Parts: sequence; structure tokens; C-alpha cells
Amino acid sequence: REWTMKTSIVFLLCISVFPGFSQGRVVREDETGFAECNVFFPGQVPPEGFTEPFHVKICQQYNKEPRFATLYSTKDKIPLYSAFKFTKPAQSEEENWLVEPQIDDPENDLHEMVHEADIGGTVANLGANQALTSDYVGSGYERGLLNPSLLNEDDFQVATYTLTNAVPLSPALSKSWHRDIGKVVEQALIPYCSKMDHLYLLAGAIPSSVRVKSKVSVPESLWLAACCDAPEAWSLGLVKKINDENSLADLTVRELEKQLLPGVHLFKGNCGEDKQSQEKREAVLQAVSQIRSGEQAETSDNQETKDSGWVRRVASIIATPFIKLLELLIYIFVELVKFVFYFLWLVVKRVVGTVLDGVYSLWNGMVSYLKAVSMVLISIPYDVGRVIINIFLGFLQIVQDVVSLTYRILSIPVGFVLHLASFPYHSICAIPSVLKDMATGIGGTFSLVIDATAAVLHGFYYLAGHIVKRFVPKGSSDD
Repeated sequence: REWTMKTSIVFLLCISVFPGFSQGRVVREDETGFAECNVFFPGQVPPEGFTEPFHVKICQQYNKEPRFATLYSTKDKIPLYSAFKFTKPAQSEEENWLVEPQIDDPENDLHEMVHEADIGGTVANLGANQALTSDYVGSGYERGLLNPSLLNEDDFQVATYTLTNAVPLSPALSKSWHRDIGKVVEQALIPYCSKMDHLYLLAGAIPSSVRVKSKVSVPESLWLAACCDAPEAWSLGLVKKINDENSLADLTVRELEKQLLPGVHLFKGNCGEDKQSQEKREAVLQAVSQIRSGEQAETSDNQETKDSGWVRRVASIIATPFIKLLELLIYIFVELVKFVFYFLWLVVKRVVGTVLDGVYSLWNGMVSYLKAVSMVLISIPYDVGRVIINIFLGFLQIVQDVVSLTYRILSIPVGFVLHLASFPYHSICAIPSVLKDMATGIGGTFSLVIDATAAVLHGFYYLAGHIVKRFVPKGSSDD
């Protein structure tokens, strides 16, 4: 099956909401082996002999649990091997590719794998020591997983989709590698290991000088090493050449180690080589051989299919003009049918629209008529009540006017009698006041006459004195 890029929306939401959900920790130099990921090696001892300074140990984690271990080459930008255990065959696959920030920027605070699009410039020198998605785009290569996702389920499967677990493979080779590894593990290795959790798997790649975009190394071969660390132990190596997608050579682990770096030892004690069960190993090799034979038969069938395909291709070239003409006629017929149906649809739409408009107008008229009638019927009791209240208020006004008129009529003689009875009293009581006022008037008159006489005399005196001063000489007055 071909590997295509798909986006898992649910997983992206989990990454954005729970940033600590997915982790791929770069193991420090002061830690032993692969730290908590040592559980993926027999006796918790990783392979020996990979000592180059550009080899980086990564403990691939997901949901705060170790899922597999990877030795990554920052020089070749590919993993040298991934160590894992078989869990269960995958039921479904959802790809969401991640990168490891600490490989490019060891001082970065991101201690976990993140989606490349979510980094947003927070990592210095991103892509300097590892491959990125952009390195594969338009290259003709796919991101082939060393630890295949199809051998894992649930959280283990999600953790495999990291670029630190991927190498550049052609689509055909990627399909062949994952198909072969899946069949070998499920049909040849698991059945002959008494305890499934004691089956340790190493899937690796041997870098070559061929580079994708002058950066990512294309492996010259892929390999798988298996160790069943059980009472009846056995080990096995498999190699697939990059230039032959149908190749799958079996060999011992020692023979495999010789094709790798000098001094490499994949399993502690060579997976109990001294006490290995040859019977179990032969059974495993026979199962692998049957798988390989089945693939060769499938390849032969594919070749026969290709040969018969030439005949069909020639026939198709001859028949193509007639097929194209038939397709044109069918296209014209279909377009005519579509036009007729479209025209009928417009007619029906217009008629139905007119009918619906009429029904809508009739409905609005009925609703308005019923509304007006309802308002009239509702207003009748209100108007009757208002008339009754007005009649009652008018009656009360008449009674008030009658009482007021009666009061005014009765108040006229009563006032007259009261004024008549009080006349002698007011007359007798006014005599002293009148006499007092008369005495005051007479006294005032005499006082006024006396004041007037004094004023006249004073005026004459003043006039006589002025005349004397005017006409009598001053000298005679001195004598």
C-alpha cells in the first residue's frame, strides 16, 4: 500500500490543547544508554559501536510513556536504527509528522516532539541537523518508517510518525519494505517466540552518499535484526537492498553486524548465541522463506500482468478514437438531457412560485381580515363598559349640581337674616368710634388753624425785617 500524507485534525487539536501530550526526548550524555527507553533492548543494553559525535540518542515518547528508541545521525539526517517491540497490528493509520527541536537547538525549552508547522520560529537553526517535511516535497521520495506504524497500535502507532524515524524511500520500496517487515514479524517471528514481549526488534538503515536536495542521505540498504530473549532464544537478520525492492536476504546477526560500522554489536551477548535454539531458528528461516516465495510468485504474476498489458495497450490505442467519439456523443446527450431538465425545472419553479405567491397573498388577506374582526369583537365590551361609566359619571354630576343649587338658594335668606340681626349690634358698637373720630377731627382742625396763624405772623415778621435792612442806612444804625 502506498503511503500518502494525511492530516489528522483530532490529533492536531490534541497537540495544540495539550502540548505535553507528545514527547521525543533527546537523551543527555550523562544518562545511561537510552534512559527510560532501555526497555526496548535485551537486558536493557543498547547496541554498541555507534560512537560518532553526530549520533544522537532519542527516547521516543507519547502520552508520557516510552514507545521506542532511535539512534539518529545529524550528519546524514536519517535514523541509523529504531528499537521497538511488537504490540498489535494497526487497525487504522493517521499520519501527523513531528520533528525534534532539541536536535537543532539543544538550548531550546521545547523538550518534546512538535508539529513542524507549530514551531513558528521558536527553534534556532531548524533543519540544520535533521530532515524536515520540505526536504521530501517534490523529491520523488517518501518518508519511510524504520519502525513501521502497521506493527503498532494506538499510542505506539502515533509515536512512529516522527521525521527522526523516517528515511527517504521510493514509493515502491517504501511499500515493499513495510509489507515485508509486517509479514515477517507477524507470520515468522511472533509465532516462534514463546513470549511476545521478549521479542526485541531493531530496524535500521545504512546511509549512502546519495542525498535528497543535497541534505538527507538515501540509504543503500535497510535491515532488520530480531532477538527472542526467551528460554529457547534465537536471533535473525534480514537485509533489503535499495536497488531491488523484491530482495529480502536472511543472515545471522553476526553477518549483519559486519555490514554495519566496525565494532558494532547489536544485542547483548549476541542474544544468547551460545544457547540459541537451532530448531526454532530453522523454523523461523523456513517461515521467512515461504513469505519470500510468496512474494516472488506475486512478482511473477505481476510480470505476466505487465506482458498482457501490452496487448491491451495496443488494443486501447486502436479503440481510443471510437471511444472518444462515443464519449462525445454521450456527453452531448447528457448535456441535452441536463438542458431539458433545467428548462423544465425553471418552468416548474416559475409556476410553483406564482402559486405560492398567490397562496401567500390570500393567507395574508385572511389573516388581516380575521385580525380586524377580532379587534372589533374585542372592542365591543370595552365600548359598552365605557358608555356605562360615562352615564354613571353624568348622573353623579347632575346630583352634584342639584345639591350645589339648593345650597345657594338656601344660603340667601340665612345671610340676610344674619346681617339684619347683627345691624343694631354693629351700629351701637360704632358710636364710640365715631365720637372719637369726630373729636380727633375737631382737635386737628384747631391745631391746623393755630399752626397756620403762627406761620403767617412769622412770615410778616421776616418780611418787615428784610425791608428795614434794605432801606435803612448802616450809618444811622451806628449812631
